[in-house]
Amino acid sequence: MPSNAMPLGALPARFRRERILVVGCGDVGLRVAQALRGRVRLLALTSSPGRVPLLRDRGLTPLQGDLDDPRSLARLAGLATRVVHLAPPPGEGAGATWHDPRTTALLRALRLRTPPAALAYGSTTGVYGDCAGEKVAESRPVAPRTPRAARRVDAEAAVRFFGRSAAVRASILRIPGIYAPDREGGTPRERLLKGTPVLQPQDDVYTNHIHADDLARALVAALWRGRPQRVVNAVDDTELKMGDWFDLAADLYGLPRPPRVSRATAQGSLPLALLSFMGESRRLDNSRLKRELRLRLGYPTVAQGLRAG
Repeated sequence: MPSNAMPLGALPARFRRERILVVGCGDVGLRVAQALRGRVRLLALTSSPGRVPLLRDRGLTPLQGDLDDPRSLARLAGLATRVVHLAPPPGEGAGATWHDPRTTALLRALRLRTPPAALAYGSTTGVYGDCAGEKVAESRPVAPRTPRAARRVDAEAAVRFFGRSAAVRASILRIPGIYAPDREGGTPRERLLKGTPVLQPQDDVYTNHIHADDLARALVAALWRGRPQRVVNAVDDTELKMGDWFDLAADLYGLPRPPRVSRATAQGSLPLALLSFMGESRRLDNSRLKRELRLRLGYPTVAQGLRAG
C-alpha cells in the first residue's frame, strides 16, 4: 500500500498521538499539562534554560524559543496538533504600543507548515473596559481603557484571523483574576497583611475570578469542544464586589478586614496599577463556558475555592 494511502489506524503511534504545545507555560500552563499528562504528548516553548528541568519533571518536552525573536520559532511549524497560548503581550517598557508582536510571531510560525487543528488563547476580561457593574456577555463590544488591554484586543483579532484563514478552530478565553491557595500570590492574604485599603461600598466595583484549576480545565475543554473563532468568559459563578472579596478572605484567614476609604481618598494614596482595577466594574456571564465547553466548575464560588486550600 502506498504510504499516502495508509489508513490512520496503521500509522506509527508517535503520529497518532495528539501533540499539545503550551506557549507561556507558567502556573496555569503547568496545570493544563497536569490535566493532560499521560493522555497526549506535551510540548512547552521556553526561552529560559533554567526552566527546562522543571518542565521535564512535569512531563513536558521543552522547546527552546523566544516569542521576542521570531526566527527562533520556526521549529514550531507543523509540530503540534493543538496549541494553548498563554504568553502575555510585552509590558509597558520602551517602545510599547497597542500591538502584540508575540502573538503575531507565534501565529506566523504555526502557518509555515500544517497548522494545528485547534488553538486556545488566554486573553483578559479587561478588554471590556468599565461596564458600570452591568452583566456582560461575550457579544458585548470591547472597549479597552488601558494599553495592556488594547494589546490583548490586538492579539484576539490576530487569533481570530488565524482561525478563519488557516482553518483552525480558535477559541479565545477571556480570563479575570486567577486565584488558588497553591498558586504564588494566588490569594488576598499578602495584601490583607499589608492593610491596603479597599473602596467604601458606594464606590466599590464588581470583580471577577476563576480558580486556576478550573481555568486549566476550561482551556483543555476549549481545545476539543470550542466552537470556531468563539469567545468565552472563563469566570466562576461569583458576583462579588472587590471589598467584599477581601472581607471574605480576611474572615476565612482570621485576619482584620481592610479599611474602607472613599474613591477620592484612594486616588490620592494608592498605586496607579491598583487604581486601574478599581476603576472597572463588570459582572461576567459564564453561560457559554458551561453550555458550549460543558465545563462543570470544581470551585463555583471564591468562598469554596479559598476554603479548599
